Parts: sequence; structure tokens; C-alpha cells
Amino acid sequence: MHQVIVTIIPIFMLIFLGTGARRLGFMEPQFTAPANRLVFHLAIPALVFRALTRASLKEQFDLRLVLMTMAAVLIIVLLTWMFNCRREAVSGPVKGTFAQAAIHGNLGYIGLAVAFYYLSEADFSVASMLVGFLMLLQNCLAVLLLHFYGSSEKKNKGWGMFSRVVFNPVILAATGGMIFNLGGVHLPVIIDRFLQILSGLALPMGLLLIGASLSPGLLRRWFSLAALSAFLKLMALPGLGLLLYYLAGLQTRAMVPGLILLGAPTATLTFVMAQEMGGEVDLAVAAVSFSTIMSAFTYALWLGLLT
Repeated sequence: MHQVIVTIIPIFMLIFLGTGARRLGFMEPQFTAPANRLVFHLAIPALVFRALTRASLKEQFDLRLVLMTMAAVLIIVLLTWMFNCRREAVSGPVKGTFAQAAIHGNLGYIGLAVAFYYLSEADFSVASMLVGFLMLLQNCLAVLLLHFYGSSEKKNKGWGMFSRVVFNPVILAATGGMIFNLGGVHLPVIIDRFLQILSGLALPMGLLLIGASLSPGLLRRWFSLAALSAFLKLMALPGLGLLLYYLAGLQTRAMVPGLILLGAPTATLTFVMAQEMGGEVDLAVAAVSFSTIMSAFTYALWLGLLT
């Protein structure tokens, strides 16, 4: 439990430092937008790619972990669909945003940060591999959900989002890292050191940016739906994943990378997708803020159970 505490508390201290920095004017929109692009397009892909090129994937890759993780996400999508079917009076944009908030996790910033500081180098490589599969699935599902439920005038943007999913830099980095690894290609020392320095920017800056994006002010209006989506994202999804891991016969150590990624709070990308595809933007912001705050406690719970 001591390892859980010393991992989780510093991470969320950095997130809340980002919130304070925004309020004090140190992280204004004209800084956070380009900084976010820098971290997402360069630093995090460098972190994922380097981890995978240094791993022993032939020994570490477990198809059961990938399949059970993806199955858990699909089951939660089914549950949100059943819930939305019972709420005929609720608008489509609200339904779509609620559904994607329940399955679209912040893998790049918070999920990988917890994995990096909690896991060994070998297990972090497993998490980096799993990120590619899970990010592709959840982004495709988010596009489909918003296309299905979203406002008609913006539905035509949905298919254009798929190209952004396929060419997501983190997915490309994970794919490239696995190809290099399985092909037996070793990076030159200079390139490896360059990627190590660049990837050092990823997690601290990413956590500060997450903190700067939090907006608790919308929670009062959207509290019930934000709380329900957070319950599905932070409790039901990792709990279901844990059950499926046990049923698949995975060892406890093999479960932890998947559990960390499934337990990540709602991604800030849900706000962008809601804005682009006719979802409910305010609900997306509320869901991101509430789930991010609550994930400090749920991460401690889940990791504590497996300690």
C-alpha cells in the first residue's frame, strides 16, 4: 500500500498544481494549447516508442490481456446503450457524450503516468503495448457513439474523425515500437538517448496540462450524469476487467497494467470530440473534471486490492 500512496499522491499533486497555475495566470490558453500539442504529438509518442523498443515483447505479450481488456470496454458500451434506451426524453448529444465519457479513458497522460511511476520497466512496456490497442478501440467507439447520437448537422464530421484516430501519434508510436521490437531492430545509442530526453517532458507537462483543463464549475448542473459516467469509468470498467482477467487465468502481476489503463479517468479528448461532432460540451467538461478528481481515490482502491 505504501507504493500505491507514494505513486498516486505526487501525480495528483502535480495535477492540482496545474489547476493552481492556471488560476494564477501561469498557464493561459495561449500556452496550454501549443504545449498540449507538443506533449501529445512528440513527447508521449517518444515515451511509448522507446519503452516498446527496449521490451521483451515475445515473452511479455499476452493475447488474453488484450482481448479481456477490449471485452470490458465493449460490455460497458452495451450498458450505456441500455441505459440510454430507457431515457427517451434526453437529447441525443447528451446520450452520446455520456456514453463516450464512460469508456474514453485518459490513457496518454494519466494512465501512462500511473503505469510509469508504479510499474517496473518490463511491466510498463506491457502497458505501452496495450495502450495502442485500447486507444484505437476507445477512439473508434467514441466516434461511432457520437455519430449515432450526435446532432444531425455535425454527423458528417464523424467519418473525418476516423482518419485522426488511425493517425493518432500514440497509436502510431505503439505500432512502430512493436514492429521495431519484433523485428529485432536496436536503436542507436544517440537516438535512444534523444528519445529518453524528449520523453522526460511527457508526464510532468501532461499532468500539469490536465490540471489546467479542469473546470469544476459545471459540476453542479451536470452532477448526476457526470457522477454516473465516472462510476462506470472508474469502478465498473476496471472491476469488470479484473473479473475477466481472473476468468482468463491471468496472474496478478499481469493484470496490473490493464487495470491501470482501464481505471484512467475520462479523457479530455471527449470535450474535443463533443465539440466537433455535436455532443454536449458542458457535460464532457464536467465528466472529465469529476472523474479526474475521483480517480485519485479509485486508483488507490484498485491498486491497493492487488498489492
